[in-house]
Amino acid sequence: MKYKSQKVAYWFFTLSMLLFGLQIVYGFIMGSAHAGYDGLHSIIPFNTARAVHTNLLVVWLLSGFMGAAYYIIPEEAQRELVNVKLAYVQLISLAVVGVIAIVGYHFNYWEGRKFLEIPRPLDYLVVVNVLLFLGLILATLFKGKRKTTTALVLSMGLLFAALLYLPGMLPFDSQVKDSFFRWWVVHLWVEGVWELIMGGILSFLLIKLTGVDREVIEKWLYVIVGLTFLSGVLGTGHHYYYIGVNKIWLIVGGIFSALEPLAFLAMALFAVNMYRKGEKKHPNKLALYWTLGAAIVSFMGAGLLGFAHTLPQTNKYTHGTLVTAMHGHLAFWGAYAMIVLAIISYSLPNMTGRKLYESTRGRVAFWLSNIGMIGMTVAFGVAGVAQVYLERKFKMEFMEVQKEIEIHFIVLILCATLFLTGIISYMIDFYKHGKPNDEALEAVSN
Repeated sequence: MKYKSQKVAYWFFTLSMLLFGLQIVYGFIMGSAHAGYDGLHSIIPFNTARAVHTNLLVVWLLSGFMGAAYYIIPEEAQRELVNVKLAYVQLISLAVVGVIAIVGYHFNYWEGRKFLEIPRPLDYLVVVNVLLFLGLILATLFKGKRKTTTALVLSMGLLFAALLYLPGMLPFDSQVKDSFFRWWVVHLWVEGVWELIMGGILSFLLIKLTGVDREVIEKWLYVIVGLTFLSGVLGTGHHYYYIGVNKIWLIVGGIFSALEPLAFLAMALFAVNMYRKGEKKHPNKLALYWTLGAAIVSFMGAGLLGFAHTLPQTNKYTHGTLVTAMHGHLAFWGAYAMIVLAIISYSLPNMTGRKLYESTRGRVAFWLSNIGMIGMTVAFGVAGVAQVYLERKFKMEFMEVQKEIEIHFIVLILCATLFLTGIISYMIDFYKHGKPNDEALEAVSN
């Protein structure tokens, strides 16, 4: 049997790669401004660059997750997507909403709420788009020949991500209430339901790449789901320390934030153990690198670096500083960016028939991007610690401190250039794979 509907995943991955490249460009604009070279300020002010950079992160990852779902669900359900034409409609509408939002930011058309800057009219279009996506995915799964744990966890993560977008649309006159519910979207996405999406994709890839029995791998998924909900939901409290809510959140946030690394530790152990158990020598080593890398780096970035500054006693000083950027960059890269790049690396050869994972360029892309990101993380960390001491301990003015730490952003830009070189290499491979074709898909499925 062949699943021609999986070709729609390719175009979601294409959108994802385009948005990723654009996000990196805006990252360089921000880094240059921090280093004292803000020549574009009259055209792209720093606040605009930041809004575009962070929102593009969300959109390109969501595009990647949707592409992963369109590839994985038909295969797991053992049937074609219920309506391929509507999937393309959903893709086009997602791209249109994203373009309007990004262009609008440059003309101050936004709400001004961090990570949720998208204007309210576009919010409703996003809801319609995601409902269409979920309808296609869930209907395919419901009508399929089988309903695997992998597919159910992936679908559950996508469904909950959609539901948790709604609190961010509630209007409040109080800044405290607005911040309280805004974190229901931001935190419970990245430290809650997105972990389920990651777990579902990780499970699928390990089944395909290691040859370990599905039953063994999917038992680990239950552990990951349990740890995610145990720690992630109440771990939201570490965002409530200083926004004007009850002090009980200092205790709740502190305790459950300390437990949050356990979910990522479980994923890392899960991936490494399955790799060791595996008897299948899959030829696509590059997809395996990205898969194992996602599990390990996510534990480092989201788990260890998150824990390093979320306890109240530490967060009192690090809150709102570049220490957060240190954690955020490595966490998003390891947990979500790398898993998207992993599913792309696995699926593209299957959809196109071109085995470019045997080239040196793919390995160069993997190592340069990871070394560059680790270098950026260290630069953010050093700059953040210096900022904490100068601002919070020595009471220096904010802009004076920014001048003092400019040198660290020179280092950051150099590391970012290394990272960009790796991503460009990855994108060259993506382009060289070409478009999917029915013959390649049929060969894989047979």
